[in-house]
Amino acid sequence: MKPTVSQLRDELVRTLKNDYGYLPEEATDRQIYGTILTVIQNQLLSKRADYLEKIRKENQKRIYYMSMEFLVGRSLKNNLYNLNLEAEMKQAVADLGFDLEQIYEMEPDAGLGNGGLGRLASCYMDAATTMGYPVTGFSIRYEFGIFKQQIVDGWQVEYPDDWLELGKYWLAPRPDEAMEVHFDGNVIEQWDEKGLRTIHKDYYTVRAVPYDMMISGKDSDAVNCLRLWRAESPNSFDMSTFSRGEYVKSMEEDAKAEAISKVLYPADDHIEGKRLRLKQQYFFVSASLQNIIQTHLRQNPSLDNLPDKAVIHINDTHPALCVPELMRILLDDCGYQWEKAWDIVCRTLAYTNHTVMSEALEKWDINLFQQHLPRITSIIKEIDRRFCEEVFQKFPEKRDRISQMAVIGDNQVRMANLCLIACFSVNGVSKLHSEILKNDLFRDYNDIYPGKLTNVTNGIAARRWLCQGNPLLTDFITELIGDGFVHDLDQLKKLTAFADDKEVLKKLADIKLANKKRLAKYISTANGINVDPSSLFDVQVKRLHEYKRQLMNALHICWMYLQIKRNGASFQPRTFLFGAKASPGYYMAKEIIRFICSLGDLINRDPQAKDMLKVIFLADYKVSLAETIYPAAEISEQISQAGKEASGTGNMKMMLNGALTLGTMDGANIEIFDAVGKDNIFIFGMNTEEVNTLYRNGYHPRSLYDSDPQIREVLDFIQQGGVDGKKFDSIVNYLLNNDTYMSLADFESYRECQAKVASAYQDPALWNRMSLLNIANTGIFSADRAVQEYIDHIWYK
Repeated sequence: MKPTVSQLRDELVRTLKNDYGYLPEEATDRQIYGTILTVIQNQLLSKRADYLEKIRKENQKRIYYMSMEFLVGRSLKNNLYNLNLEAEMKQAVADLGFDLEQIYEMEPDAGLGNGGLGRLASCYMDAATTMGYPVTGFSIRYEFGIFKQQIVDGWQVEYPDDWLELGKYWLAPRPDEAMEVHFDGNVIEQWDEKGLRTIHKDYYTVRAVPYDMMISGKDSDAVNCLRLWRAESPNSFDMSTFSRGEYVKSMEEDAKAEAISKVLYPADDHIEGKRLRLKQQYFFVSASLQNIIQTHLRQNPSLDNLPDKAVIHINDTHPALCVPELMRILLDDCGYQWEKAWDIVCRTLAYTNHTVMSEALEKWDINLFQQHLPRITSIIKEIDRRFCEEVFQKFPEKRDRISQMAVIGDNQVRMANLCLIACFSVNGVSKLHSEILKNDLFRDYNDIYPGKLTNVTNGIAARRWLCQGNPLLTDFITELIGDGFVHDLDQLKKLTAFADDKEVLKKLADIKLANKKRLAKYISTANGINVDPSSLFDVQVKRLHEYKRQLMNALHICWMYLQIKRNGASFQPRTFLFGAKASPGYYMAKEIIRFICSLGDLINRDPQAKDMLKVIFLADYKVSLAETIYPAAEISEQISQAGKEASGTGNMKMMLNGALTLGTMDGANIEIFDAVGKDNIFIFGMNTEEVNTLYRNGYHPRSLYDSDPQIREVLDFIQQGGVDGKKFDSIVNYLLNNDTYMSLADFESYRECQAKVASAYQDPALWNRMSLLNIANTGIFSADRAVQEYIDHIWYK
């Protein structure tokens, strides 16, 4: 039963006294923060126990979602919203003399993710819990997450993100359920009465300690769990070494183990980084699978029916080691023969592919595998041998493709190939992406495994990105059509009835302006720059990568600036907003950030340009910041080279908040185009077929420089140090001699499309109508819809 304000207040007082020994009038904000989180956590743990009892009684099939990251964001407001307790908690906290809004701001974003991959995983956990499906997420309890980003003289500087100091309240430690994970050593084979046995010897052990984060659902009795593993040494302290005065050495084993769960995606542009990443992946996969097997055997006499009671879903290639590790457990720990073990594996594992980028389709040096995972290496070699033999015997037409399809090739272990061979389902994440997988990237597998490759278009948790992140818009939509859209996003379609209602469109514009003012206030505080809320807010926030083409956006801004300075041109006032983190070892991505920041410094202080252009780089982009940005966005920049973005979800979130998409026909942009129609989206550039044709025929970016005066003017300006007197030779040389993702080839089309954006913005009635129709057609991008497709076509099929 839902607690009253009085009951919540009493529980807060009681917890504050028990945990801190204070009364409310003596407590600090920090103590009240911890108290509130503890009270909500206890409620979730109690609901979790009831839910576990229910699914155990029903012996219900469970889904285990394996992901290297879960970009959870903040949890307090989300949990209060899902439990329908926000109003009561706000009053109870106020009665004690505190402000819940201030408490919200104290909570850090959980340092468990980086970008769209992790946020998607969290959206699916939220949706599945709301819908009452038993889904457990598995990952690592990163001590410092990705990193805290600061911009110093234009450069990205990475600092540790010590999120656990204030985020630990959501984590329930389970040291009694710790697992052992083994690295290094060697493998020997022995014959006994049961046949050939493989024994892993002389390994070193890392202890995996689980911490559980409860995931609530809206109006749901379900509470699911995100289990996060912390690495530690079972022999954390060497007393004899310490006694000899070798104090640092006495703790080496613990430091060696703890490094595994320190940070998400350690830089891997050196061998030690590669070792650590490999150990991270095996660590969380091994601990998780051992846990899953133990859970299954508590309710079932054997693993024979594992595929009927569990689906283990591999989210991208990082957890691909699930394939050989599940084989290892079945063969070595449970005594299965190869054929039976392989049958169980192939009916239990499913895989989502999130990219066509070759560098993201992980490949590992076989010697590195052999050194750190010797038993896993022997299993992979046997999987590969059997697969290649099967293709040779059963598919003679594919014999010339075996070397490309094999798990091991060019002295590397190909993780995507491993998943394609073993998993019963392989899905892409948008219609275009899945077609590319079927007809190009994974065509050979699609030929020999018909029906295995499928599609589930990504979805977003609208309850977070609209209901919590944009309460003004949510209240207005509720006033117009009721609140049914909270659980059925398709009901937003009812908004189309108001597409020509002047009062509704005016109110929509007022809400957007209010959200822009809120973001402008944040920018003033964080960046020390005042932006005009009446200007067009043009937003590109996402991971920094060359294929996402933040650089093309910046080149266009540079072109606009030159038109103002040299030709006295006048433009629709526009505020360009960027937010992105670059991988610590990714030089070009960092250089692009420096270029954007330097360009902003130049433009923002120029009296001739500053009233028409502002360029803002928002440092340390994360979920809580996105919750402020998305409601204020008016243009959603989704400008990746066609054929490179698997889906995207930022495009969906900004669309949901009324932004108009400016993009290529790539990823989920295509489905947005289909949903809203050509008159309510801004499309430019080459499509995938045209990109591929240009690649085949030979792309020569320097010829565009020679023939296009607009491109030449911009690049010459940059080359000559025009951007704040700074040199960006690496960027200019890249664009002229390589331009891998064809920014110059699409530049003219992009420039023309931006002019159409400016023209449309000058007609408020047209713009607001387009905005409303985008909101109205977002239903297809619901995470509830995506989860239901996984349930119907993959997990419970």
